[in-house]
Amino acid sequence: MFRPKLFTLLKTYNRSTLAADAAAGVTVGVIALPLAMAFAIASGLPPERGLFTAIVAGFLISLLGGSRVQIGGPTGAFVVIVAGIVARFGYEGLVLCMLMAGALLILFGLCRLGGLIRFIPFPVTTGFTAGIAVVIFSTQIKDLLGLRMEAVPSEFIPKWIDYFHSMGTCSPAAAALGIGSVLLISVLRRWNPRIPAMLVAMLAATAAAALLHLDVETIGSRFGELPRMLPSPALPSFAAADLAGLIPAAFTVALLAAIESLLSATVADGMIGGKHRPNTELIAQGIANIGSAFFGGIPATGAIARTAANVKSGARTPLAGIIHAVTLALILLLFAPLAKMVPLAVLAGILVVVAWNMSERQNFAAILKGPRSDRLVLLLTFALTVLVDLTVAVEVGIVLSALLFIRRMAEIANVSVITDAVCGDVDSAEDPNAFALREVPPGIEVYEVEGPFFFGMADTFWNALGNRRKNIPVLILRIRNVPAIDATGLQNLRQLHAQCRKQKTQLVFSGVAAQPRKTFEQSGFMAEVGPANFCPSIDSAIERAKEITKE
Repeated sequence: MFRPKLFTLLKTYNRSTLAADAAAGVTVGVIALPLAMAFAIASGLPPERGLFTAIVAGFLISLLGGSRVQIGGPTGAFVVIVAGIVARFGYEGLVLCMLMAGALLILFGLCRLGGLIRFIPFPVTTGFTAGIAVVIFSTQIKDLLGLRMEAVPSEFIPKWIDYFHSMGTCSPAAAALGIGSVLLISVLRRWNPRIPAMLVAMLAATAAAALLHLDVETIGSRFGELPRMLPSPALPSFAAADLAGLIPAAFTVALLAAIESLLSATVADGMIGGKHRPNTELIAQGIANIGSAFFGGIPATGAIARTAANVKSGARTPLAGIIHAVTLALILLLFAPLAKMVPLAVLAGILVVVAWNMSERQNFAAILKGPRSDRLVLLLTFALTVLVDLTVAVEVGIVLSALLFIRRMAEIANVSVITDAVCGDVDSAEDPNAFALREVPPGIEVYEVEGPFFFGMADTFWNALGNRRKNIPVLILRIRNVPAIDATGLQNLRQLHAQCRKQKTQLVFSGVAAQPRKTFEQSGFMAEVGPANFCPSIDSAIERAKEITKE
């Protein structure tokens, strides 16, 4: 079950692969530098927390993961929820949340749930991803424009109200650096996508601020100097009373990490023509988040943009991800003192670009043109993410999607009487099993059930069967188009069988599919009705009915 890709690929490793991985790892390490610091700051934490995460979690995800080219580290998806946890429980609460989330991810992998993550509805993932993008953008306005504000409200609408009231305090220098970095990143990416545009923008803005002696807030003025090495592994003290309050947040962190890491691994598979091991990837993500907690980091997952950059840079194995982590560690060791000069406005500009890239614009627009139920799920998830809370948005989105799916399944399910079908029916020429081609003796009534027989179609079933004739010798229930049945459907059939026995009517089934048959056998229902009354086809069911009427 737990088979890291790295150990499989090392069996055929050679020098050319090492050269390709080294070049890709160094490139992605450089790209990850500004992002790691920016995500930590956006989460309300010092920039070194993001670097610790990229180094420790990035190393462990590549070492133990199930993808050939996955790059792990802090991502924008966590900014909203991490900021909320830190604001309410402090960093100590975040560490406890990460430990629980890591344990959940390992449990997901051990229980082989990696394949189930893909069943999260697409409108839900699109809605909360777009909502996260809007929230990230809204949190960066203060630093992007250099607004002088004592405290920024956490709620979306009050935050923007305060922004508008504070526009008069905008710093022209900070605004020029922030907006200029956004434009420079956009131009460089169009001109040559291989250039690490975010790093170039950060270096250019830092040099401009230093040479022109601009009065702007920097990493140093707000956070002081960055440490030059990783801290010793340790856990801060935390209150046990916070445990219950952090459980929903831990589940959300685990779910987000699972979704984004497996989505990133799937994207990478498409780029390299490979296939990742989802359960191994989940276990590695869990270990990486626990490791990040021990080294003062923040939640981590697979990063789609950095993974794509890794592939485009020529990466072939997980060793590229390990080299990416080592590169960041060397940068921290050699250049940490210079980081204090980086203007916060340029990091805000970088996050504005990140928000734009993760806004899901095309997918959002496509879903809005789709079915009304999908539009409802998308817009509700998006609105709850922006206005309320990401945890609530994911929970409501999934529940609403499930309810709408149940309704759709109930709508396509059908129960109809077919005893009086006319010979020469339109379908009979195409379907040799069409009931219209059969002759049914008097006293036999036939109903056909179509679609999954589950709790959502109980009313449909009884509304149709309520009109059946009473005191007939045989009732044939044709269920050839019932692919699955649940406990409620089985109970409905048991009730029908009990009614038939009181009315001295024999119930006969025709065309039972594999899953319903297995359910009937295991529950004892087949024995109750009698195995002889479960017929493979409508012809054998009619013959069985003739036998019963002769008895």
